[in-house]
Amino acid sequence: MRHLGLKARMAIAGSILFAFYAVAAVVAMGMFDAPLALVLAGSVVFVGVQYKVGKWMAIRSVGAEDMPEDQYREIHRRVDRLSEDMGIEKPRLMVARMGVPNAFAVGRKGAGTVVVSQELLATLTADEVEGVLAHELAHVRNRDVVMMVLGQGVASIVAIVAQWIVLLTGDNEIVDFFLAIVVGQIVQMLVMVFVMAISRYREYVADADAAAEVGGEPLASALEKISRGNERASESAVDENVSALCIFGQERGLIATLFASHPPVEKRIERLRN
Repeated sequence: MRHLGLKARMAIAGSILFAFYAVAAVVAMGMFDAPLALVLAGSVVFVGVQYKVGKWMAIRSVGAEDMPEDQYREIHRRVDRLSEDMGIEKPRLMVARMGVPNAFAVGRKGAGTVVVSQELLATLTADEVEGVLAHELAHVRNRDVVMMVLGQGVASIVAIVAQWIVLLTGDNEIVDFFLAIVVGQIVQMLVMVFVMAISRYREYVADADAAAEVGGEPLASALEKISRGNERASESAVDENVSALCIFGQERGLIATLFASHPPVEKRIERLRN
């Protein structure tokens, strides 16, 4: 089985994440005397709306536009071949000015969109761009964006339930209101530790899948150039939410590593070259 070790770690983190949701669902049923079917249906609707709005906002936030096939004929040709080899429908290709070389994918298998920055196309060679595209197509094939939205949805649901517990059990409306906000933020951050752990594992899997298609060196070389380009992060038009979807995440300190959506780029490059 491919990526057995990474899949095992994702399964553990995913199980813990599901446990958070199960506890929140049981508490919600008790607080509001709601049937299980209603709680489940509400969760599905909540995550579905989050997915649709998140996809639209990610594309809109960077001002992405459709990539003309006559202008980017070589990129379309390579994506056609990669999509066929990887067994997925060709995703919608878009281009945007992000201020730094980067790329991200949104959507799911059969309805994916890949956005690349003009800066990335100007920085990388054709083979390096193909390595990045293979990585993003792997995310689409593996339904990684759906998994991230699902995890973020669980974190939000658990936080909302925690806030209601504070509001319904307190005896001071003003104090309880502000306390509920603080508790919700803390609980959401705790759950997001496991969401981001899954995200980091999935980055390694997407790297490995891309390497299987085009070789490890083009993507490793691309990551080195992208890392150098992102040293000008202050110029980036990519916000924090979209950054979690990108091939390269922002640099972080020791504490923020727990909440990082991407593993260290040095480790990714080392794995690709080994």
